[in-house]
Amino acid sequence: MAIKIFIDQGHNPVDPDAGVEVNGVKEQDINYEVGVRLARLLNNNPDFEARLSRNFPTTQLGTSVVTSLQARVYAANTWSADQFISLHCNFSDNTEISGSEAYVFDKNSAGYYMGVSILQGLHYMTELPNRGVFVDKNIYQLYATTMPAVLLEMGYLSNPTDFELLTTQPYSFASGIYYGILYYYGLI
Repeated sequence: MAIKIFIDQGHNPVDPDAGVEVNGVKEQDINYEVGVRLARLLNNNPDFEARLSRNFPTTQLGTSVVTSLQARVYAANTWSADQFISLHCNFSDNTEISGSEAYVFDKNSAGYYMGVSILQGLHYMTELPNRGVFVDKNIYQLYATTMPAVLLEMGYLSNPTDFELLTTQPYSFASGIYYGILYYYGLI
């Protein structure tokens, strides 16, 4: 039986929950592109079945931040996914901060070890710094899912190097996440 991976492309095309915008580039657009490419890689592997939270770039989930998050978690929970991965881009007022990081609900969890593997895959494919896996018990997607969950901040839109990679090489991010998933499941 295929391993079911639910890919949540964080944020919406417009408010509510539109995410960050830098130099005319919307976070949700990058999240969407990486998610579509990641789902394609997973669905082309007979060991996996992937679903997306947003199947079209214009898909709007919910009418508020709360209902947007609830819709994403509900879709993963009702599908009985084996793993939930939420894709995001980070932002800082300090433009020198660079790299990928992950958030999980508990350090002693499958989500934590999945996060470690994904960050290794991302570093391998993008050469961005691996900033580590952090525990955050206040992120809705991490505590409301019935399966292990990882919220992934792929890179900093505020950093020029990260921005360039995020906007021109979405396949590198999708591939890095994919390799991290394969490694976690012992398939490479």
